[in-house]
Amino acid sequence: MPRGLSLDKDESASVLSPEARLPLLEMAFRRLIFGIRAMPFVGVPFILWMVHLGLDIDAMLLWLAAYGLGNLWVIPNKSRLERDVATLPAEAVLTRWRPVAHRAALVHGLGVSTVSLITAGRVPIEFAFLLVSTQMSIVAGNATHQSPEFGTFKRFFLTAWGGCVVLAPWSFPSMWVPTGFLMLFYVVAIHRHAKSSHHFFVRYAELEESSKRLAESYRVAKEEAEAALQAKSQFLTTASHDLRQPVHAMGFLIESIIHRNRDAAQLSALEDLRRSVSSVTLMFNSLLDLSRIENGGVHISRVQVDIDTLLRDVEILYREEARSRGLALRIHSSSRRRVALADPVLLRQSLVNLVHNALRYTSRGGVLLGARRRGPDWRLEVWDTGVGVANTDRGRIYSPFFRNEHAWRIDSAGHGLGLAVVARCAELMGAAHGFDSVEGRGSRFWIQFPAVSAEASPPRIEAGRPPQVYRQLSGTCLVIDDDPQVSSAWQSLMQAWGIDVRCAASAMEAFAHLDRGFQPRAILCDQRLRSGESGVDVLKALFVRCPDASGAMVSGEHASPELQEAEQDGYLVLRKPVAVPQLYSLMEQWLN
Repeated sequence: MPRGLSLDKDESASVLSPEARLPLLEMAFRRLIFGIRAMPFVGVPFILWMVHLGLDIDAMLLWLAAYGLGNLWVIPNKSRLERDVATLPAEAVLTRWRPVAHRAALVHGLGVSTVSLITAGRVPIEFAFLLVSTQMSIVAGNATHQSPEFGTFKRFFLTAWGGCVVLAPWSFPSMWVPTGFLMLFYVVAIHRHAKSSHHFFVRYAELEESSKRLAESYRVAKEEAEAALQAKSQFLTTASHDLRQPVHAMGFLIESIIHRNRDAAQLSALEDLRRSVSSVTLMFNSLLDLSRIENGGVHISRVQVDIDTLLRDVEILYREEARSRGLALRIHSSSRRRVALADPVLLRQSLVNLVHNALRYTSRGGVLLGARRRGPDWRLEVWDTGVGVANTDRGRIYSPFFRNEHAWRIDSAGHGLGLAVVARCAELMGAAHGFDSVEGRGSRFWIQFPAVSAEASPPRIEAGRPPQVYRQLSGTCLVIDDDPQVSSAWQSLMQAWGIDVRCAASAMEAFAHLDRGFQPRAILCDQRLRSGESGVDVLKALFVRCPDASGAMVSGEHASPELQEAEQDGYLVLRKPVAVPQLYSLMEQWLN
């Protein structure tokens, strides 16, 4: 017996799971069934030859009858195996059917070699050579197709070809030495072939199992990512009211300070502060809009965007950060208007991310923002004198969570999502984007949009002008908001405009003001009150008491069915953070 021909040694048992080994057993069992069914057809020509030679065929008829009984065994057991595969765990099927396959292989192998036992010394040499050639073909076929379950093939091989080798002196009495040597050599060759085939099937099953595991891991990761995205979006939607409150209050307080300011030297700083708050508001809205875009909840618009205004807004937003890092942050301005066709939310988010990345990974020098014409398009560019991008990282720079080695050394904060968001925004807008970089010297990142003729676009509002100071109003206003910080901001702004204002945290407090004789001309009511009351219901009740008053709902929620219904009913809804010019226009109209 060749080295390694252990009946119990099976490579698949050590490297494959039961689920992967089961198909191998099924393949071997199907080949075994095929061999048992085919043997009678193989034996009939030899029986007819024996009849032609005038030899006794009783033993061969018994052999044929035995295989007939074997076929009666095959039919129900094939069905039972298929049923067990469909209903039982893989380990249970293997435990039950491997011994069955091994026993059937031993018996089938004996059946193959029994023909040599019956005919040895009784038939001409030509008959013996044809018989052994047929047996060699049967063994060779099983070496390939039974080898997936190696234990099954080894049992078949032992009894089928082993019996033929033992009977060689009787089958070939005049030349059994060379014939026996060739038959022993065939043992080694077939064993190696079967082992190689088994190894191939195991590796294939292993790769298929790995592919299934990877597919399952991908499915789980995809579901987790989708769940995380849904949870993030749900959080932002749910928390948007609370997140907008401080931004809303900050905008009102700054307007109140601007209105009370009498120092001309402070005007420029106050305007920068106002624009910074406006930028924070836009960034906050962009965050929520991006979340809705990812969920397919926002239509991506194509509108005219003033490039210079956008560049100045971003420059103001990051001016102090650049100064604190000892970096120069500059804009390459132009004497002519530059207008692009893009989604303002996504374009702004892209430019903010590019500038933020440039500042973060630049230790000395500076960052330059600019736009240049490229054929029919405007290309917005962000230059820096930072670490640059290594050649090996160029293909991964826009991948989520990727940060190169230099980036980790300079700044350990962040998660490597900035450029991935830029790529996603560009993809959503259908805009080209890219970068050029020299490692150790700096980078230029760009994103490109169709240009719009300056003559066809609205006039640009120049930056650097003094802050707008609103003229005094007169009248009464009732504000219902349960956040003390926001109520204080409302009161400060209204008083700065000359309005007599009362603030309440609930419906009970609001009606208490009315009971004391306060008659508001304007009513502004927050939607979400801590008392659990509906702002819409409170506003309706106040309108009943004050039929001559005007008013609106104020809310940080953008997807409230109750607010949407109120809007359909004709009520005005202001979204936080409320734009001060819009609020002033409303108050001027209501109070006059």
